[in-house]
Amino acid sequence: MWLNAKYDNREEFDQDVRRVCKTYEQAPGLREQGVNTISTDEKTGIQALERAAPDKPMKPGLVQRMEYEYIRHGTQALIASFEVTTGQIAKGSVVNERTEKEFAAHIVEVMSADPDAGWIFVVDQLNTHKSESLVRLVASECKITEDLGKKGETGVLKNRNTRAEFLSDESHRIRFVYTPKHASWLNQIEIWFGILVRRLLKRGSFKSVAALRERILEFISYFNSTMAKPFKWTYKGRPLVA
Repeated sequence: MWLNAKYDNREEFDQDVRRVCKTYEQAPGLREQGVNTISTDEKTGIQALERAAPDKPMKPGLVQRMEYEYIRHGTQALIASFEVTTGQIAKGSVVNERTEKEFAAHIVEVMSADPDAGWIFVVDQLNTHKSESLVRLVASECKITEDLGKKGETGVLKNRNTRAEFLSDESHRIRFVYTPKHASWLNQIEIWFGILVRRLLKRGSFKSVAALRERILEFISYFNSTMAKPFKWTYKGRPLVA
């Protein structure tokens, strides 16, 4: 399936696309200068599904077969950060819900690996990626003492646009690069989510949300130690050709 990007201004949309692609292109050089480029997003509604009967194992001429019916045990959300230059998952947070509080806490955990480094996070347009919590976090970490204003009324915190402008300020040690609306395919973490689905979730059987959480974290560890490598990003922002 394909969702065509919707935009009000084609020139601004193209500029945003090129900005994301340029961020990936510059990532190796920036890493040598102590700046980490991270692709971050959430995968929500991951179901803990337990198959109602055991799988039937492979036999000569037959693939493994799975029971069609399943038992639902609830859902979890995964907030994951993909390190663009190494191909590893810098951090995976499996949570019950993904509010701005959980997202900001995840960003803190990612940065704790190198507290004094520069950080660039590629994210989509979700409201939790432009939150008051995130603005206050960046201001605190970057030692910004200016008055941030009041949410919904004044200053940096006035609305999503003012918060996004602050969070994407290139003069900050920690900043965010936003993919255009309906263009989340520009975010490399989406490629990794596809790997997670194919390798673990699609054929998994989980007896509880705790078991699901454990298996996801185990897969991240396994991926980092055996499969991780940078994605070869070749798209430069030119129009896609069928």
